[in-house]
Amino acid sequence: MKNQARTLALLATVLIGSAALAQERSKPAMQAMDPSMDLRLAMRKLWEDHITYTRNYIISALAGLPDADSVANRLMKNQEEIGNAIKPYYGSEAGDKLTTLLKEHIQIAAEVVKAAKSEKKDAVAAEQKKWSKNGKEIAAFLSGANPKWSKSTMEEMLQKHLDLTTGEVVARLKKDWKADIKSYDEGHEHMLMFADTLSDGITHQFPAKFKR
Repeated sequence: MKNQARTLALLATVLIGSAALAQERSKPAMQAMDPSMDLRLAMRKLWEDHITYTRNYIISALAGLPDADSVANRLMKNQEEIGNAIKPYYGSEAGDKLTTLLKEHIQIAAEVVKAAKSEKKDAVAAEQKKWSKNGKEIAAFLSGANPKWSKSTMEEMLQKHLDLTTGEVVARLKKDWKADIKSYDEGHEHMLMFADTLSDGITHQFPAKFKR
């Protein structure tokens, strides 16, 4: 029994020591993280907030919850954060322009939700038309800023975002929770891909800014 206890104690010491060594060795690697990865993670966070707070707003607005305005305000702040994120690369004017376009995107989204809740099909169609137009304006802005972001690709990706968001609204109104969740999951995945497309375009356009 004594020998067994000694063996277990020795094993525990070795394991603890190995874990500590591994943690210590990981510190320089984390400190030397590729700056492009920092951008990628930051961009993903911003667009995850975009998709998440959009969903929160849809849920609150359709259900008439008292937090709808607070969620809308946070969602608007997210558009400012996205605009600020591109300022180090494209300047303050470009960042403010993107924020303006994205806030219009959210304002139209709110009207789509309002019209859908009131079952006004003509109003929904009219707002969706405005929504698509705004998406094309965002795509034109992005493609004009970075040749890696082709206008057609940006238009396609943004329209898919609108379609999936609309899918959430329609499904919730029908109380089709399975379809609602499916639309959100697909929209979330799509938004991450969109965020990666943006960060990849920036790192390709400004390689000097991403040297370790």
